[in-house]
Amino acid sequence: MTTVGSTRWSTADIPDLRGRRALVTGVTSGLGEVTARELARAGAEVVLAARNPEKLEATATTVRERVPGARLVPVQLDLADLASVRRGAAEAAALGPLDILVNNAGVMATPRSRTVDGFELQLGTNHLGHFALTGLLLGALRKASASRVVTVSSFMAATVRTVSLADPRRDQGRYWKWNAYGQSKLANLLFAFELDRRVRVAGLPITSVAAHPGYTRTNLVNSGMNLGRRRVGGTISQAVTALVAQSAEVGALPQLRAAVDVGVPPGAYVGPDGPMEMNGPPRLVSPPGPAQDPVLAARLWSLSEMATEVRFP
Repeated sequence: MTTVGSTRWSTADIPDLRGRRALVTGVTSGLGEVTARELARAGAEVVLAARNPEKLEATATTVRERVPGARLVPVQLDLADLASVRRGAAEAAALGPLDILVNNAGVMATPRSRTVDGFELQLGTNHLGHFALTGLLLGALRKASASRVVTVSSFMAATVRTVSLADPRRDQGRYWKWNAYGQSKLANLLFAFELDRRVRVAGLPITSVAAHPGYTRTNLVNSGMNLGRRRVGGTISQAVTALVAQSAEVGALPQLRAAVDVGVPPGAYVGPDGPMEMNGPPRLVSPPGPAQDPVLAARLWSLSEMATEVRFP
């Protein structure tokens, strides 16, 4: 296996995953679909988690076409609805031990909107939904001999200095969609690193790491910025993305490496090796300063427990 600092890591370095179970959120396109497909190709049973049942079945069909014999379990799960998260987590936990959890799904730069539970949509989906899911799956993760939780962030996490610790159900006044996105991605990092600290103190056989895909062509620009309505900003962003961004196959490598490379240590952050971490093969990268603040992370954890009513046993 290549070393952590190597710039040559690829899907060829994924080890044999037969006998292991993985759950990936947001699998109906882009990074999630690639991640699920490559884990299945390596022999893992993959729980496909997404909110749209028709798209889930279409993804399962596509993956089986690319990976004959793939072992897949579609589970409907909407991260913007905590009741759906609870149902999906219970269905997944009933399958038995969980070796890999990839918290991949997300929304980006959406107009002001709310989740089913009244949270600001981006924080509610990207962070609070995954916080709740991970907590509800902790029992299944503990049953595995050495499980790994990968939380997918973004280079946009470095564009904000903190995360609002106000009640996420309250109107915070003026809304900046990119600021809200950056905060949700910083929250992903704070959660990943705080989970790492807590599982190590508890002596649990769980590794928590984070990853980001750099600048990658996914459907987030269209589905997030436009939300079904064609807007000039979204159209321009799509054009720029098509010209300069890397493919989802390359963009998924950091989270795949974080999920399967035992050389990636607990509490690590994996991103692209290229200039400004925008593209290239995966390696260990440095998280932004605010993501390394344990006080901010602990306060966000407390807020997340209060908001979701999910507490990690």
